[in-house]
Amino acid sequence: MEKLIITSAICGAEVLKEHNPAVPYTIEECVREARSAYNAGASIIHLHVRWDDGTPTQDKERFRLVIEAIRKECPDVIIQPSTGGAVGMTDDERLQPTELYPEMATLDCGTCNFGGDDVFVNTENTIKYFGDRMIERGIKPELEVFDKSMIEMALRLYKKGHIVKPMHFDFVMGVNGGIGGDIRDFVFMRGSIPNDSTYTVAGVGRYEFPLATLAIIDGGHVRVGFEDNVYLSKGVLAKSNGELVEKVVCIANELGRQIATPSEARQILGLKPIK
Repeated sequence: MEKLIITSAICGAEVLKEHNPAVPYTIEECVREARSAYNAGASIIHLHVRWDDGTPTQDKERFRLVIEAIRKECPDVIIQPSTGGAVGMTDDERLQPTELYPEMATLDCGTCNFGGDDVFVNTENTIKYFGDRMIERGIKPELEVFDKSMIEMALRLYKKGHIVKPMHFDFVMGVNGGIGGDIRDFVFMRGSIPNDSTYTVAGVGRYEFPLATLAIIDGGHVRVGFEDNVYLSKGVLAKSNGELVEKVVCIANELGRQIATPSEARQILGLKPIK
């Protein structure tokens, strides 16, 4: 079985310090959280950025500053910017971090209700546009799928040349408006992707660690972090992203699954070795 790739989604665009005081906003806070996750065993940092007041942004320069600062502390980590941004952003606004030519970036594969009147819009033309820009820029997309229909969209756009193999999926499960986070939901999603693809599971809220355990047993990979869940256990706030990663490492150790280094993660995902 392949070694386990752990991704840490250190802040997201929606979670706030009101939910957990350790949620990072500033560059220094993002570095602190990335370092804690990296030191605990994460080989990928999934990155949103914000202004110092907590407002989410896709500003290219802000991404550059945060990425450079993280690199100084975690020189070999894989940094995976989000192109999801926040609800209401334009396509070109969301794509700004890809102009920095990261190794990976997320590519959301469908539209999803996010509660109330919030709709996270990703039309077919948007997905094609994002896929084409990532191919042009040599960026491996992590295909964010919130339900089975988004997997079907990714497979259809692969056939049309807007996505290339080997594909790497991220099952975002348990979010309001998407698929649930029960065992049957995981089995359904897992059985819907090509055999030559890889996947990560991001369980939202209370689903984070149960789904992480299923992925570890199955041979998949795991995402944890404040973007998805701010609790270490019921009612106990995590003090850092590193604590969430440490819990996954403990589960993996109990189940006999080794943790991938960033170099090993690049090999598993088909990324070029870092120079």
